[in-house]
Amino acid sequence: MQQRRKLDQKQINQELLSGNLKTPKWYIPTMLFLGFFVVTGFATILYMFNKGLGVTGLSRPVYWGLFITTFVFWVGISHAGIMISAILRLTQAEWRRPVTRAAELLTVFSLLTALFFPLMHAGRPWRIVYWLMPYDFARGIWPNVRSPLFWDPIAIGTYLTGSTLFLYIALIPDLAVLRDRTTGWQKVFYTILALGWRGNPRQWLLQAVAGILLSALMLPIFVSVHSIVSWDFAITPSVEGWHSTIFAPYFVIGAVHSGVSAVVTMMALMRWLWKWNNHIRPEHFDALARLLIVVATAWLGCTFLELIFSVYGREAPEIALRELMIFTWPWNLLFIIFLLTGYIIPVGFWIFKKARNNIVIMFWTSILVNVGMWLERFLIIVPGLARKQPFTFTWEAYTPSLVEWYILVWSFAWVSFLMLLFARFFPLIPLFETKESQVFTSETKIGRATVPVIYREED
Repeated sequence: MQQRRKLDQKQINQELLSGNLKTPKWYIPTMLFLGFFVVTGFATILYMFNKGLGVTGLSRPVYWGLFITTFVFWVGISHAGIMISAILRLTQAEWRRPVTRAAELLTVFSLLTALFFPLMHAGRPWRIVYWLMPYDFARGIWPNVRSPLFWDPIAIGTYLTGSTLFLYIALIPDLAVLRDRTTGWQKVFYTILALGWRGNPRQWLLQAVAGILLSALMLPIFVSVHSIVSWDFAITPSVEGWHSTIFAPYFVIGAVHSGVSAVVTMMALMRWLWKWNNHIRPEHFDALARLLIVVATAWLGCTFLELIFSVYGREAPEIALRELMIFTWPWNLLFIIFLLTGYIIPVGFWIFKKARNNIVIMFWTSILVNVGMWLERFLIIVPGLARKQPFTFTWEAYTPSLVEWYILVWSFAWVSFLMLLFARFFPLIPLFETKESQVFTSETKIGRATVPVIYREED
């Protein structure tokens, strides 16, 4: 941590609350721009509900396309909060402090966005209720509790509830700071949300214990959610390439890869938009890049194993599917782009320290990762479904329609809109975490060098 800077509490409050106590000049034009895509996106969704799924490119046998691809993508992005906040909080990684809230926030809004896509994919979303509760009691018709389509809402709902509590508990001390620095309706708003926080030792103890307990409790949910999403595929043996035992760990490690990369993108934007150079420093990008190298390499290993398992069984349909994906146009182009953007280009930069400390490079490589991870989900879903039917005359090509593409764009605008809306009323970097870091930090001389050190009191 050679770049650590000494800051007093007044400076921390002024810098980190600058976006909450006054509106930046770029804020309203950006919100209007994103709001246009949000409103027209919702109009497109309503148009599809009115006309039916015929306005999409979905066709027999490819009934899963951009909607389910994007659903899996956003569930994967949501793993950023637990990986960054919970795991690094439990391991007391010092560099996590400016990253945690952005990661937790990304988790909550990504899950909210992901929930839209199964509803849209159903075509008639009001019928979703039949998946979740018994109906027609006279005939004894019940939901199929063995179906992952039944498990998905339960797992994601639990994950969303836990992540929201996780975010809110860590936010309470900062809400009290805003309460004491505002007037009028804003003071009433923050007073209600602060829950009577006064910062006494008992409240700090309860807040710390609640954070640690939620961190530990969320870890099994973190693993189970994307495992359940993978079982949506793995328990469908009729689709080539889906019935793989490695799907659960493969999906989980891929989710971490995409989620942490999304946090890197957010951190770069936060530093540029709010001028938080004192708080989001190159050392944080360096640490995230080191973590991503390990995660990306594990993910590449799972990708390799998933391909090897398919070929090792020497089943003709499985081998034909891999030939379609790797050697047949245009799938081979997508496969090459997927490997280049998901691993080769980003990790090729991250192995060099200068690249890890270059925020522009980290920003663009993190975006490349999520381009590759979206393509990965697309390549898992569509080629297998295209070969599902035994009769070749039913192998219709899948081409996403403009409606599907626009809803994909809407999802990114929607998450960005929600993030900026949150940033207008609540601090994106935890004030108390930043101040605590300053208390723990000191300097010591080792030989001729003066280096930062962190002191902790142990029981």
